[in-house]
Amino acid sequence: METEGRYTPEPEKKGKSGLMKVAAASFTGVLAGGTMMFYMAPSLLDSTAATGTKSSDTANEINVQPASTASSSQNDLMTAIDSIDEAVVGVVNLQQQTQFNPFGGQSMATAEEETQEAEAGTGSGVIFKKGEDVSYVVTNNHVVEGADTVEVALSGGERISAEVVGTDALTDLAVLKISSDHVTEVADFGDSSALKLGQQVAAIGNPLGLDLSSSVTEGIVSGINRTVPVSTSAGEWEATVIQTDAAINPGNSGGALINSAGQVIGINSMKIAQEGVEGLGFAIPSEDAIPVIQELMEDGKVDRPYLGVGLADVSSLSLDIAQDQLKLPANVTEGTVISQVEMGSAAAKAGFETGDVIVKVDDTKVASTSEFRKYLYNKAEIGDKVTMTVYRDGKQKNISITLSAQSE
Repeated sequence: METEGRYTPEPEKKGKSGLMKVAAASFTGVLAGGTMMFYMAPSLLDSTAATGTKSSDTANEINVQPASTASSSQNDLMTAIDSIDEAVVGVVNLQQQTQFNPFGGQSMATAEEETQEAEAGTGSGVIFKKGEDVSYVVTNNHVVEGADTVEVALSGGERISAEVVGTDALTDLAVLKISSDHVTEVADFGDSSALKLGQQVAAIGNPLGLDLSSSVTEGIVSGINRTVPVSTSAGEWEATVIQTDAAINPGNSGGALINSAGQVIGINSMKIAQEGVEGLGFAIPSEDAIPVIQELMEDGKVDRPYLGVGLADVSSLSLDIAQDQLKLPANVTEGTVISQVEMGSAAAKAGFETGDVIVKVDDTKVASTSEFRKYLYNKAEIGDKVTMTVYRDGKQKNISITLSAQSE
């Protein structure tokens, strides 16, 4: 069980090269009936993409190019890769590690422990905005999660310091800030909503670490608007992704999925890793990533409604717990159950109690914790008053709550 709105970073481990195991779940709609193991390469709010300029340090608008400029010939794709490859960089997660130094004193009794920074993992990133002094890089959240220091490895091999502007664990996106001194290329975003099945794409990143930086794999768009369940440090989520057969390997996390016009139409994010499974990689669509990136640049975080409760799927409960302890009717097998209520939280003030089973928000049924979160985060806003239908001690009742931010 996890506490909604609270999360504990779990950094990448060195050697994983930017991949994090995120879920083991039935993948209905993509591979029916199979139990898949998902890996997120080292995750989506409804909004429209903003346009702007790359040359301002103060304006946070993101440059988005029309999809109509994209074509599909092999020569065009080669030209597109050449135009963007220097905008795809490596991202290095450095963490303080304590090591025993047997020579730190005059005897074993006085041996000392020394703390130094070491690589905890690497991933990829995309430079998407350049100003006179500062440039911005988008990557995956868990590439930098838990980092004490972050560095960006440029295409020429030079490593420079980076500052984390903002992160969002739920969508697995992060924005970094670097000096513009050595930035030579900047990527443009394209419109992922215009993608077609079979359209030619390429993935650019650093598979297996920086030694294979700027590697390119080619493929097609294999699926659009796929939904995959993922486990993040912010809780369970259902990510909407682009499916591609372009190889996405450990270390490609946060890299670019581009069309034949050289536009970034996705941020490489995850793959299915299971024996016998090939060519199932996924990227966060640009239309979903852009509003999150925009908010991270402006506020350093994404504000969402915060209830202050722990949640668990009803479907994961045993029959004894569901019917004997929670006293749920036999026909109630879905929903999300409150496992704890934070004192002073919006949920506590509204009268929610541990053991309440939420089955509906306003007029929308919720079958799971991820569906419940998705409704709150995508359909509702901070300040909205919603009515939740719950079962308490076997009886159905409605509870109204005004949604607030975590800081309130």
